[in-house]
Amino acid sequence: MLRSMPVSMRRMVVPMLLVSPLLGASAAAYAQSAQPAPAAPAARVFFVTPKDGATVTNPVVVKFGVEGMAIKPAGDMSPNTGHHHLIIDGDPVPAGQVVPTDDAHLHFGKGQTETTVNLTPGDHTLTMQFANGAHQSYGPAMSQTIKVHVKGQQ
Repeated sequence: MLRSMPVSMRRMVVPMLLVSPLLGASAAAYAQSAQPAPAAPAARVFFVTPKDGATVTNPVVVKFGVEGMAIKPAGDMSPNTGHHHLIIDGDPVPAGQVVPTDDAHLHFGKGQTETTVNLTPGDHTLTMQFANGAHQSYGPAMSQTIKVHVKGQQ
């Protein structure tokens, strides 16, 4: 294909072919290493309900609170914004890592601030994790973990 091009055009295309893989690799490396902007100073998340140590019954009503940041839906990458994630019996997600999507990591990407969950009877930890519009965690500083005891059926 290159041989069929005029020489003047080949002089432009060949350098682009040599450089473009390097640019792609650099962009990919940058995207993988990019950290979300840090949370606003004094920002925090908290459970409105249930309270730490509460004894609860199913369905468990969970209400999320946030101060110092605005709630925006997934996809919105405005500074100092994000949405909630609820982690059941798990740890906060390190800063910059994407919050997994599975049965233990519930996403509230529409900007919801409350939900109900059914938990097995017994003791559980609930961790609220705030993350940006790309689901990248703001880290343990923007999380809160509580313990609850779920009463069994009587």
